[in-house]
Amino acid sequence: MNYFKEKYINPLTDFGFKKLFGSEPNKELLIDFLNQVLPEKHRVKNLTYAKSEHLGDKQLDRKAIFDLYCIGQSGEHFIVELQKAKQNFFKDRSVYYASFPIQTQAKRGNWDYKLEPVYTIGILDFEFDDHKGTPDILHTVELKNQHCETFYDKLVFIYIELPKFNKTEAELTTHFDKWLYLFKYLSVLQDRPKAFQDKIFERLFKAAEIARFSPEEREAYRESLKYYRDLQNVVDTSREEGLKEGREEGLKEGREEGLKEGREMGTAELKLQIARQMKAMGEPADKIARYTGLPANEIDKL
Repeated sequence: MNYFKEKYINPLTDFGFKKLFGSEPNKELLIDFLNQVLPEKHRVKNLTYAKSEHLGDKQLDRKAIFDLYCIGQSGEHFIVELQKAKQNFFKDRSVYYASFPIQTQAKRGNWDYKLEPVYTIGILDFEFDDHKGTPDILHTVELKNQHCETFYDKLVFIYIELPKFNKTEAELTTHFDKWLYLFKYLSVLQDRPKAFQDKIFERLFKAAEIARFSPEEREAYRESLKYYRDLQNVVDTSREEGLKEGREEGLKEGREEGLKEGREMGTAELKLQIARQMKAMGEPADKIARYTGLPANEIDKL
């Protein structure tokens, strides 16, 4: 029996994202999506899934657990991450994670240091603070020199800020638009819209239909959906409490400073609540960090 009100899975949940993009039967979905954001020279024809957990060279080095890690037919390395909430030093973490597929390319013996390209693709359910007020949804970051000329084109970070996408179905003009629309609205659709008649989307809607899941998959999705909704509640509540605290503090110290402090106070305690719940259920610290944005050392102390 299907107890879910929704017909289709939410791709922004941990289970939903990996179900649609992290399994061999649905590999074509990931390839199609990647080709919407990658440069022409590195379009993917085929890929293989690689081990998503990487350890440092030394025992004390922190490990990295990627949502998806795959290698293209031509040797490119792709880290694909879904980030549901803001996290301290998120950009630092992206650079740190990108270092693992670089290190794994090292060869024993006489090696000339030739590297294959490494791409980090982040699908963000939040906006960067320094990008607020700008319309750009897609951000492509490369290493450049003082003249804004590309210095090295084989290490690329691509970020998508989903909250900025607000097009209706009638306003969709590109294949990329359609992908963003599905990331945001798939779970509230009851049928496949007319704009999504391509074979690739036919495959996606079939893979996303909850009624087709096994009982074990439905239970796993139920737990993942609960985490996602709890995290959304953290974000919504912190926003409301931040505005309230901000108004009160703003009377004394200025509106902007008050808003900032209010948001921080509202967010911190709620993140800790979610982290405690996930830790009690045996979830690894790295996963808790991705959901809540808390640093690993703070999670270890709980």
